[in-house]
Amino acid sequence: MFDYALLNALATVVREGSFERAARALHLTPSAVSQRVRLLEERCGQVLVVRELPTRATSAGLALCRHAEEVALLEQALHQRLPGLAGEAAAPVTLPLAVNADSLATWFVPAAAAVAASLPVLLDVHLEDQEHTADHLRAGQVVAAITALAKPVPGCRSVPLGALRYVATASPAFMARHFADGVNASALAAAPCLTFSRRDRLQAQWMEQQGAVNASPPTHWLPATQAFVDASLAGLGWGMNPEPLVRAALADGRLVALGPQAEWRVPLYWQCRQSLPMAAELTAHVVAAASSVLVQTDEPVR
Repeated sequence: MFDYALLNALATVVREGSFERAARALHLTPSAVSQRVRLLEERCGQVLVVRELPTRATSAGLALCRHAEEVALLEQALHQRLPGLAGEAAAPVTLPLAVNADSLATWFVPAAAAVAASLPVLLDVHLEDQEHTADHLRAGQVVAAITALAKPVPGCRSVPLGALRYVATASPAFMARHFADGVNASALAAAPCLTFSRRDRLQAQWMEQQGAVNASPPTHWLPATQAFVDASLAGLGWGMNPEPLVRAALADGRLVALGPQAEWRVPLYWQCRQSLPMAAELTAHVVAAASSVLVQTDEPVR
């Protein structure tokens, strides 16, 4: 039989990233939290937490964290079904989710607000590129993710959300300076571009479509969605901006599209752990928020 006070201490240390922050969250001393984790490690006969900053779980520790999380969610669901337990209401459960930055900036916040208004949960959003959010699901670090992966991760259900539209954009002055003779492979290879992170391939994919294969243009690294828009407006470079965020700037001429084939669409999927007690309601809120912004497709649920 597990001692859930010990499991909760472990899960909080992993979630908070340090023993000190876990202690504040649990209203204990760091020493008390450390003792609980050490006792659990002794009972399991192996290390459960890598003690560095931020702290992270070993594979065994992650399995125990997932168990503690599932128990807390089941208790939360039980309190909802049995009103007589209202006087002993469980504390809100924190749901770890993996979300790409552009979804967070364009449509996910209304989904989060709807979830928080209807479910007794708190959200812990992990930012990651949509090509890699599924890795967090596979590792058990999150219970759901917005991902570019259509194939369900084992134990998860994959629901198509639609496609987020991007537009290759730049300021009029930047266009005059770097694309005076048109947007072509040689110009794209020489014009400074904006890139979100080393994992961001949107610009490279679009350039390949324009014939600029294996191009290595000068690059400004800007790991923030709004910074992409601001940098484009300022003429720092060209970049693939989410269409909802640059619609007004394109309409009034502060930004222009890099030609008639400037649009690029990224299909997105919601993958949620099927064992999650509130999976259906959580998914419904996410799908509803996505439908108001994303281009919808008829792809079936997997």
